[in-house]
Amino acid sequence: MQKFTFLIAILLYCIIAANGQNDTLYFMKGESIINRQSIKQIDLDSIKFSNSDTITFVKNNLIVNKQSIKPTDIDSIIFYKPIIGSSNTITDYDGNVYNTVTIGTQIWMKENLKTTHYANGVAIPLVSGSSNWDALTSANEAYCWHSDDIANKATYGALYTWAAAMKAGLSSTYNPSGVQGVCPTGWHLPSDAEWTQLTDFLGGTTASVVKLKSTTGWYNGGNGTNESGFTAYPAGVRNSSGLFNYIGINSRWWCATETNSIMALDRLMGYNLNDLESYSVDKTFGYSVRCLKD
Repeated sequence: MQKFTFLIAILLYCIIAANGQNDTLYFMKGESIINRQSIKQIDLDSIKFSNSDTITFVKNNLIVNKQSIKPTDIDSIIFYKPIIGSSNTITDYDGNVYNTVTIGTQIWMKENLKTTHYANGVAIPLVSGSSNWDALTSANEAYCWHSDDIANKATYGALYTWAAAMKAGLSSTYNPSGVQGVCPTGWHLPSDAEWTQLTDFLGGTTASVVKLKSTTGWYNGGNGTNESGFTAYPAGVRNSSGLFNYIGINSRWWCATETNSIMALDRLMGYNLNDLESYSVDKTFGYSVRCLKD
């Protein structure tokens, strides 16, 4: 019963800390969501494990709901809001200041990276003009602003080749990736596994999309709720031929995970897509970068 008492304590703490901000309980095993239950916080003051596979929700000694789940399959029960919130800021080499957000146990930049230098001060080559970008190989480090217009920096950040995003780091499938890449000191380029941790925490690749999107800026009503605080704007891309596309339509972020010598994984969010999809793409594309705290 000691473990179950601990779970109840966690639940009661989250009820108090959340202060009525959310109506969903998450049943967690480590960083994975095992199940969820829609229930208003004001309608719940305790839980009971009525048998080996049922959790009972109680208010004023009356049963208000039940959830079929084995207590041994979970190690915590939490409301959503207490573990998602604003954190500190981080400053890159150029002096750009980024807001950050805690989502589960991860701390993400809530803005796309804008830096034109690596953390050691080495400049990243700025490549303008479609013919110059078209000449790049998968080994070339480069960045640009969408439409070669620095006015897009503030909202959308820079677009980087995979080589620039990695800064000679080795491809990683690990969580954490261990690849600092273009990110400031103490931060790293997330692996595909770390993106999966993010979407799993928010309910899966489909449920997470609306929670990650900004509330404005997406084409044809494709805005989100930004419930997570991630604030994903549709930054668009630069394709391998050097052409700019999809600003306002989609956003794509590099993963620190390659699939072969010329292809790497990204995460794609579109105005009309239901999932935060993963694709293997040419490393010479210009994509956004979101950094994750070590």
